[in-house]
Amino acid sequence: MTAIDRVRVMVLGDSGVGKTSFVQLTANNEPIRSPSWTVGCSVEVKLHEYKEGTKEQKTYFIEFWDVGGSNNHRNTRHVFYNPCHGVILVHDLTNRKSEVNLHKWLQELINRDASSSTLNSVTSMDEYDPENFFGATQMPILVIGTKLDQVDERKSAVGTFSSQFGADEILLDSRQARYLAAGSSNAVKLSRFYDKVIEMRYHSQNQSFNERFGSNTVSPVLPSKFYSPHQD
Repeated sequence: MTAIDRVRVMVLGDSGVGKTSFVQLTANNEPIRSPSWTVGCSVEVKLHEYKEGTKEQKTYFIEFWDVGGSNNHRNTRHVFYNPCHGVILVHDLTNRKSEVNLHKWLQELINRDASSSTLNSVTSMDEYDPENFFGATQMPILVIGTKLDQVDERKSAVGTFSSQFGADEILLDSRQARYLAAGSSNAVKLSRFYDKVIEMRYHSQNQSFNERFGSNTVSPVLPSKFYSPHQD
C-alpha cells in the first residue's frame, strides 16, 4: 500500500475563540459535544482529495495542529510550529480584539525562534506590512470567524485581516454542520485552501518555502501524552 503524504496546518488564535470547535467540525464533519480548554496542542487528521475530479487527483492527509491560545504557554508553544505548511487563523466575531490579535499569532509563527521583544514589535495592524513581512514567500492563509450566531447583524464585508492578506474568510457557527456542508461556498473555500497548502508543499518550485517553514518530512501525529482534551 502506498504511503499517503501529509501536510501540517497550524490552527491559531486567542484562547476561547473556538479553534477546537472549528477543527472538530471540519475534520470529523460533526460539531463537538463537550468542548473544553486546549492545553498544549491537539492534532486532528482528515483525508483530502487534491484537485478532485482532475487527472492530478491524489489523496493527502491534512493535519490540523490546534495550538492552545493561553499566554501562559507562549514561550513553549513554538515547539509545535515546525514544520508548517499553512495556517488557519481563528477569531471571534463578537470580540474585535481577537481579530486584531491575528497578526501577532502570524508573527509568532513566522518568528518562532525570535525573542519576545521582537514578537511584540508590531502592535497594530496599521503598522503591519504583509509584503515586507513575507518577502518572496507566501504561506497559504485561511481566516475563520466564529460565533456567527451571536452577531446581531450578519457580517457582510470581508474582515480587516483577511482583506489585508487577500485571504479567504469563512464565517460560521461551529455548532451547525450546515456551515461546512459539502458543496457549500464555505466547503469550496476550505478545499481550495487545502489544495494551496498541498501545492506549496509538494508542487511548488520555490524551495525557499521548505527551507524557511520546515523540512521535507512532516512528523507523525504526536502521541496523546503531548496534548489533552480541549475547547479553545
